[in-house]
Amino acid sequence: MAFHHVAFATNDLVATHAFYTEAMGFNVVKVVAAPTPSGQGWAKHVFYDTGNGEMIAFWDIHDPTIPKAETAISTALGLPEWVNHLAFDAAVDDLPAIRERWLRNGHDVVQVDHGFCISAYANDPNGILVEFCADSRPLNADDRSHAERTVLDPAPELEVPPSADFFLARDHQPAPA
Repeated sequence: MAFHHVAFATNDLVATHAFYTEAMGFNVVKVVAAPTPSGQGWAKHVFYDTGNGEMIAFWDIHDPTIPKAETAISTALGLPEWVNHLAFDAAVDDLPAIRERWLRNGHDVVQVDHGFCISAYANDPNGILVEFCADSRPLNADDRSHAERTVLDPAPELEVPPSADFFLARDHQPAPA
């Protein structure tokens, strides 16, 4: 079943909007501005089209009865940033252009070949790690068998971690036109 949308809080709608429209390439498609349930403030619920009829949304809350939120979905919980993250579907051939767009917009990028997919990662202004993930091969019966053996194994055989390529925005030279 597909997602309709996932929603997060933002403390900086201007930066969030710039990231999701310019760096991610999504379009804003709907904004609902309404009073909050307390009646003491208001909020915007801002929706961006991520493709395939699915959306990501952000709450821009202006209500003195609601405390300012820590928006980083992993580090706010004391976890490394890579634990809770959002992964968007991509094609392998699209990853260089995605990486270029992120770098051009001032965002550092990490790219990892996981063996079955290749992922490019960047952080949004809310401290949320976002990923474009491209399948590099179809999952097969061996993958399923390994998953069934490993999912509840209390001492699984550990795999060698994949290497990562780092691309820093400060070192970025735009691709020739």
